[in-house]
Order: sequence, then C-alpha cells, then structure tokens
Amino acid sequence: MSPSIDHTDDRPASGEESSPPGCPFPLGATASASGTQFAVHSPEADGVEVCLVDPDGSERRVELREKTFGIRHGFVAGVTPGTRYGFRAHGRWDPAAGRRFNDRKILLDPAGRQIVGQLGDAHALLPYDDEPFGQPSTVDSLGHMPLSVVTDPTVLREIVRPSVPWDRTVLYELHVGAYTARHPDVPAQHRGTYLGLTAPAVLQHLTTLGVTTVELLPVQAMSTEPDVRARGMRNHWGYSTGAFFAPDPRFASEPGAEVTEFKTMVDVLHSVGIEVVLDVVYNHTCESSVSGPSISWRGLDAPGYYLLDGRGYDVDLTGCGNTLDSASPAVVRMVCDSLRYWTEVMGVDGFRFDLASTLGRPGGWRFDARAPLLTAITTDPVLSRVKLIAEPWDATGAGYQVGGFGPMWSEWNDRYRDTVRRFWAEQIGVRDLASRLAGSEDIYGGASRKPWASINFITAHDGFTAHDLVSYSRKHNEANGEENRDGTDNNISVDHGTEGPTDDPAITGARARHVRALLATLALSTGTPMLLAGDELGHTQFGNNNAYCIAEDAPAEDAWAIDWSNIDSDLVAFVSRLLRIRRSAPSLRQQEFFFGRDTPSGRPDLVWFDGHGNEFTTDQWNDDSVRTIQAWVDGGDVRSYEPNGVRVDDDSSLLIVHSGGPTEISLACPSWAARKFAPVFDSSEPRGVPTDVMSVEAGSPISLTGPGVLVFRSDGR
Repeated sequence: MSPSIDHTDDRPASGEESSPPGCPFPLGATASASGTQFAVHSPEADGVEVCLVDPDGSERRVELREKTFGIRHGFVAGVTPGTRYGFRAHGRWDPAAGRRFNDRKILLDPAGRQIVGQLGDAHALLPYDDEPFGQPSTVDSLGHMPLSVVTDPTVLREIVRPSVPWDRTVLYELHVGAYTARHPDVPAQHRGTYLGLTAPAVLQHLTTLGVTTVELLPVQAMSTEPDVRARGMRNHWGYSTGAFFAPDPRFASEPGAEVTEFKTMVDVLHSVGIEVVLDVVYNHTCESSVSGPSISWRGLDAPGYYLLDGRGYDVDLTGCGNTLDSASPAVVRMVCDSLRYWTEVMGVDGFRFDLASTLGRPGGWRFDARAPLLTAITTDPVLSRVKLIAEPWDATGAGYQVGGFGPMWSEWNDRYRDTVRRFWAEQIGVRDLASRLAGSEDIYGGASRKPWASINFITAHDGFTAHDLVSYSRKHNEANGEENRDGTDNNISVDHGTEGPTDDPAITGARARHVRALLATLALSTGTPMLLAGDELGHTQFGNNNAYCIAEDAPAEDAWAIDWSNIDSDLVAFVSRLLRIRRSAPSLRQQEFFFGRDTPSGRPDLVWFDGHGNEFTTDQWNDDSVRTIQAWVDGGDVRSYEPNGVRVDDDSSLLIVHSGGPTEISLACPSWAARKFAPVFDSSEPRGVPTDVMSVEAGSPISLTGPGVLVFRSDGR
C-alpha cells in the first residue's frame, strides 16, 4: 500500500483557511445573503478543501473541517453566486483498493448546478503518473479542468405542465444542437441552442406535426471521452456526463446563461402544449475506466460511486469504461436528487434512462425490477408522477430486459423496431407483426402494465435515419475515425438496388414508399410512438449509423445538423396526416390490450383477416411468405376516457398492411362488420391522401400497387 499524499489529518495546511461547520445537506453549493455553504460526499478522505478560483486563475483554499454522514461540509462567508470553485480531496493512494485520492487534482462538485471551462491537457487530468496502479501524479490539474459555479439560491416556481396522457403521447427524439443549427427561420444567435427550440417556426412545425413530447438527447453537462479526444474528435450525442445537475453550456446562446435559457425553453414548449423529457445517463460517467481522468467522483469516493472488482478495476456493464453502483446510497441519493432538481426546478416532465438495466443490477449481478435505485425512483412522491422510460438493456447479455421493468415504467421496444423493419424488408411474414401492431401484449401484458408501456420506434439517434435505412445496405462510419469498426452491423436495411445517393426515379420512388410504410406502421400501432427528429424531413447521415462524434473544431451547423433548406414537404404533410388520424381515432391508441373480447356492440375488439377477407388460419400465421394482413378494430369499447372522465366512443377501423408487390385483395367483410368503409389514408400516396375517398362496400376488391398501409373508417355500423 502506498502512503497517503499530502494531508493525512483534519488540520488545514499552513496558510489555508478552515470554515464554520454549516450543514451536510443539501449537497453542493448553497448560496445565502452572507456566503455559501459547501457540502460534498467523501467519507474516506482525510480532508477536503473547497478551492475558490478567481478569474485570473488564482486559487484560495478553504478546508471543510466538519464531517457528518460521510459528508464534508462548511460555510464560507462572502462567497457569492458566480464564484468558480472545485474540491481537492486528501487521502491515501491505494488504487488496488479503489482509493485514488490525489489533492493535485481539482474536482467538479457532483452536485454543482453550473460548470464553466473546458478540458485541457489530457495528461494533467490523470490521477496517476505512468500507469493506473503506479505512483500518484504530481501534476496540478487546475487550469486544465472545468470548474463548478455557485448559482443563485434555488427557488421553486409554478410550472404549468401539459400533462399529456400516455395514450395520447407522441414522442419526438431530438438533439438540441443539431435540430436548429441550420434552421433559416431561427435567429442566428439562437441556432443550435436551447432558445432555438423556442423559435415560432420550430414551435409551428412541432405542433403542426402532432408532437406532444420532445425527448432531448443528453443535456446534462458532458465531457468528451479520452479516446475520442485523442482522435481529434468531440462527443456529439452527450452520453458522457460530467455534471448530473448542470445544463450543458454548449447549448447556451450566451455563455453562462444556460440555466435561465433552459428554463425558458421548457416554459415556451409547455405554453404550446409540448412536454419535455430528458435522456439521462446515470449508468456511467465521463471518467471512463481506471486508466481515465479524475474529474469528480473517482477522486472523491471511487468505491462509493463505482462498481469495482477485487483488484480495483472498474466493472464495465456499459461499454463506456465504468459503471455507477446502483446499490450505493451515495448513487441512489445523487440520482434521485438530480431527477427531482430537473423536475421541480428546471420543469421537465419525464426521463428516458440510458442503459437502464444497470440501474437494476445492484452489485453488477442479475437484474431486479425492485432494486434499490429503481424502487427509490418509482416510490418518490415527485418522480412517481412524471414519465419514466427505460432503455431496457446494457452492454451485456444479462442486461437485456425488454419487458422486465415494473408497471410504472415504459420501455424502448427494440423487438418492435426489428420486427417492423424485417416485415417491410420482406424477410418475415405477419405473425410477429400482428403482435407489434396490437401493442406487444406478449411482452407487456403482465404485471398490470398497459399498451403504452411499449415505446414503439423504427429509428433512433443510435442507428440509421429512416432515409438511410432504405438507402444503405451497410454502415458507412468512416468519419468517426474508427475505420468503420464502430456501430452495429445488424441494421435490417436495404438500398433498393444502389448503395447511397442516386437520381434513378425508380429507386428513389421505392425508397420513399418504403419510408412512408415504415412511418405509417409506427403511427398506427397500439403503444407509444417515438419519431426520430428529421425522419419526417428526409434527413440523412450519409450512411453513418453511429453519429456520436464529430471533428473537435466542427461548428454546430456541420455537426450532423438537419438541413432545413432541403426538406421533403410532402413527407411532413404525410406524417402530420398520420398523427391526426391517430389523434382522432382512440381505437388505434387504446389503453387496454386486445383479448378478442366481445364489445358492447356484440363484436370482437380485434379480428385479423388475410388478403381474401377471411380470418387467418394457423397455417397462415406461420407462413413467412404471407405479405398481407387486415386488422378490424371495433370502436365501441376503446377503454379510453377524456380528461374530465367522460368515456370515449369511436368508429371502427380497418387497417390493411401489405409488404409485397402489386396485387388485388378483398376488403374484409364479416357479417357483423360495417357495411361500408370510408378510405382515410393511403401510404402509397406522397401525402397519404387516398386518390378516391368514396366509401366502398365490405367485400369489395381493392387494387394495391405495391407495398403500403391503408386505413378505412366504418361508414355506418
């Protein structure tokens, strides 16, 4: 065991100050009229100093002498909001036991509400000298580290939330910077920022489209991973958190205004009825593995924050070098405090949890839906009232837990994604597709869960865009600097005859039709649809299916930004029509699973028919060559209610889904069905508007020109 470095007792070094005790809670920096209280979790440190840094870089150290519940705390008079600070933790250097105290490293406050500055020399950030289990570094990291900033006292404000019911929710996943960085109708100074999302043109697009809830890629302050920096790149997506309470300053239109601008963005989106959900990363941090930097948690209490093995190495369930220990009281407290802050103070309406399975694997072992952190979140009086969405997997096989979360959680449903992609690529028949169209009851039907627990998606930030999904048969990630090794090879994509861009009208027409069929399936499936921002515009990433990084010096407009000057206006109108149909047809977004039950009308709630209008046989369900399915959904028992409690009735709907070539089918015509059906949607048309809107008799022949989705509504029952 190596000796501890520098201070080994609780006495301040010569010339340094000590502080009055203050209180251990709340953690972080709490400003008042006479000064600021500092409190930081570091139970095994021999001493902790708060380091107040002037604009010229000079440092004033004040020791936090009091220790309560493993928290070092003290009150420093005269410290006002705007003061930059960090912590230095003194203690033993014993990396094999996970103890990596090094007072030469200035550390971010894990509870800091704002940060300023950038990472500097990578070597200066390392807590060790030559190798992670060797001697401690003697290089001071001040000047190479971002710093925490004391903020104004927290004031709870009245937040008027849209509170969109789950069955009416339409999620829209977007990157704050990339979404508006090239938008011509957003003021230049606001492009690529929080305020960019408040521009009237952006709000009009979202509301016209029918979006109810934006899901923002990570906006908690982040730092680029060491290996990405070494390639001259920067992290673009933000899944590398450096401060769980601080909004990312890279999205502020004015330096230092990120807290205010974020709140403004939320309030403006709320004013037009749109919720804000944050993609949050509580499974790992930006500190990477033990070979990585000491930026915050590692230097304060590595064994208390991270999963470590018996040799002092990080246990990596995330593929990002480290894993936060979801059974640790320090982690449970940090995560729940952070979530409450973003909910109560910043005003957000819910969270999508990245690699959420790690939050339910205490000690890194098997998944438990009742694990401490998951239980703390769902039983919290504040957090239990917001939208909770799990990405139900991690980087290991044991972490794949689709359908395994508790009843208060919704989950990204990758089985939906893969089934729908395969069906429209003509790789499978209709058996699995029917389950996905009906809400994935086979996955979510137990444990008191509802169909909206299935977050249905075709594309997301991680993977191809919809345009690229039908334009590339393989990934093209060379721009990432990893020789195209990164990103999945399991894309279930097609190029329709030519890889990448082409002017061939037959190919471009087939691609457009394929995209429309995918988006129509998504919008009309039972469950909660999630659109990837830009898919309705024809956005491309030129075959890159892992656009997580960009050149370090690339401006925002060149960082995978959406090109608003070259949008597909027909596709925008197409998606808008789809979502209007979904909104107006409660039978297509039911809150109860279909069971073939008899409805008050005396008819079943859902019946499946083949292309000839006959009910499916067992052999047909198991025949992967079957390309056509018709779904009759009874509208008389939709189990849905208005916000005032009035029960909703609806007309019945008939959906026709066909992934084959031109053919003729017979409109389903059971004796108890509607006599006539009115066509309301046709995905083969660029805007989804049927060429003939006259009602047709049940049993009538219908000519299909190729793959597509049709919707009919009953015209008299």
